[in-house]
Amino acid sequence: MKKKKVVVAYSGGLDTSFTVMYLIREMNCEVYAACADTGGFSEAQRKENEARAYALGAKEYVTLDVTKEYYEKSIRYMIFGNVLRNGTYPVSVSSERIFQAIAVARYAKQIGADAIAHGSTGAGNDQVRFDMTFQVMAPEMEIITLTRDMVLTRQFEVDYLNKHGFKADFAKLKYSYNVGLWGTSICGGEILDSKQGLPEEAYLKQVTKSGSERIRLAFEKGELVGVNGERFSDKVKAIQAVEAIAAPYGIGRDMHVGDTIIGIKGRVGFEAAAPMLIIAAHKFLEKFTLSKWQQYWKDQVANWYGMFLHESQYLEPVMRDIEALLDSSQRNVTGEVTMELRPYSFSTVGVDSPADLVKTKLGEYGETQKGWTSEDAKGFIKVLSTPLKVYYQAHKEEGEQLEKEL
Repeated sequence: MKKKKVVVAYSGGLDTSFTVMYLIREMNCEVYAACADTGGFSEAQRKENEARAYALGAKEYVTLDVTKEYYEKSIRYMIFGNVLRNGTYPVSVSSERIFQAIAVARYAKQIGADAIAHGSTGAGNDQVRFDMTFQVMAPEMEIITLTRDMVLTRQFEVDYLNKHGFKADFAKLKYSYNVGLWGTSICGGEILDSKQGLPEEAYLKQVTKSGSERIRLAFEKGELVGVNGERFSDKVKAIQAVEAIAAPYGIGRDMHVGDTIIGIKGRVGFEAAAPMLIIAAHKFLEKFTLSKWQQYWKDQVANWYGMFLHESQYLEPVMRDIEALLDSSQRNVTGEVTMELRPYSFSTVGVDSPADLVKTKLGEYGETQKGWTSEDAKGFIKVLSTPLKVYYQAHKEEGEQLEKEL
């Protein structure tokens, strides 16, 4: 009989390593291990993943580098929208998973696979992100999830691999990490206790800088194009340059608590120096270059954009409509932002932009007006107060009560 051709969304971790071996040994499948990289793997890690996949018995291993696609189709819009879930988290892992799933589905269709497998458990968000994307992108393919469907323990998987000659060390670590271009998530350890925070040693990037320094971030139509005077045509490299400067200060560390797709509360630590700095600089620049209502309406749709990304709704058609609005909103968001960096924090300093709306011939805030007279101002204020006067004239008892309270 022809063997079932299965593509495993492969990370090199315990669950996906077990999946590769079990599919081959117990289910007689022809397995292709596909590692979708969104900026989190070093060259050494890629080679290690490849060696491990072949040692497990995979017929073929591929690295699918989707870092630039991830930037173009997601990160740039998260910057345009200043997206922080619950005002805290830069939607790092949530957004990555969608593009990893899309890349794996694309590869599976390319080689004519019969099924796609992933290592998600039944207690997290990733099962939703992978399953939904595969169902939409490759509806003709079976989805296999051994860890979830067999309700496997970590020890069972380790014992199975060891029994069949695969001796890699999968010892349970205190923390688990997911590293990507748009930040690193940290799970486990003290995070499991709501009363505790993470100690210094839990973070992958330690604080090695002291004192302070200034950084200049240049934007063109909302996109980061320059760092400290150096221009980047490759936006991924620009983000990495900011990370290299800011991470040694311990900037971008925080704890996120939010509602998972499946309904329970989730808590995760993260370190995201570049995302937090870039979003803060971009938002600061927008205050100078966008109108009040541009900022207001962009904030409304950007909040939905971040929520939909987190909840596996990237393929929902309305996301393209939101992206169109975000794209349009950035046409005048050009200029250079200066930030002050110091251990564990940063602050905004100033903006230099050809579209600076603070610079106007009509007046200087708190100083002198040039576009209207004092009589114009008094008339404007009188008209503006009219609705309040009408209301309290009609409801005198409320006006009297208000006077007593004030």
